[in-house]
Amino acid sequence: MDRHVVRGVQWPGPRLALTNVRTGETTTRDVLGSLRYRAIDDAGIVWCIGRRDDDGRATACPRGNRASSGVHCADCAAADPYRFVHIVHRQNFLSKSLERVVLQPHWLYVATFAGGETKVGTAADPRKSARLLEQGALVGRYVARAVDGRVVRILEDAATDVAGLRQAVRASAKAAGLARPVHLAALDAANADAASFAREMLGELSADPSSDVADDSFAVVDERWEAPTRDDVFAGRRTSYPLDPGVGTHGLDVRWGVGSAVGAEVAADPGTVYVADLSRLRGRRIEFGDYDTALPAVQEALF
Repeated sequence: MDRHVVRGVQWPGPRLALTNVRTGETTTRDVLGSLRYRAIDDAGIVWCIGRRDDDGRATACPRGNRASSGVHCADCAAADPYRFVHIVHRQNFLSKSLERVVLQPHWLYVATFAGGETKVGTAADPRKSARLLEQGALVGRYVARAVDGRVVRILEDAATDVAGLRQAVRASAKAAGLARPVHLAALDAANADAASFAREMLGELSADPSSDVADDSFAVVDERWEAPTRDDVFAGRRTSYPLDPGVGTHGLDVRWGVGSAVGAEVAADPGTVYVADLSRLRGRRIEFGDYDTALPAVQEALF
């Protein structure tokens, strides 16, 4: 039976991005429907998920190494041509591989998650909507369109420094929020307020002759986005999956996905939707088969 290293959850999807341990082939597998697998290794063992080539394609770790930092080995981390993409606005050098990604229009967005957390982020023009899907937001607003990736990251830092918007929300927090009661109107209002504050800051930045960006290098916009699966997510009762998806055996009948989190039923408790954080599988080796979830004797209170 083939074993795979999980590289992550991709969108449109949701899909598991996989690398075959034996052949090094990179593939994807749809998550919706039946997802039955066994995590092979003990907790805490993480394998390198590989690197991307100059064209952005995923490639396997050449040596099949264990990860030494995050989900990469030292060799793959050093060889990834995109490792500097998040700091291109702080350096003068831009490699040929980065030019393809950076020198295109980018969007600045404000995203709000099920637990009420709000963050600022960036997306290249071709991945404008997919980026918010991957992030797991329930509602978002695009607040600026920049000429390239350098400018948009300057705007992102300004939104953090001036408007106080964070640039990251933990995957575990996103999944936990989906398992609790969610008030969509309140989330939308919070997102609208944060986006309005960000646009106000961007307007002042554009008018400031001493700023690091030219006033014609970006445009302030107001465009709303919402997750297409929201109605499915909140159709029934939900509770947190009581097991670590990255350890042991699991049999999930997946109904919906938001970012790296999924809502799934299990055979032992039909009718209840469990919210599982599949980001726990990143860097883990798994094999697919006829596996089931064995629920613990005591379950969480249901909402």
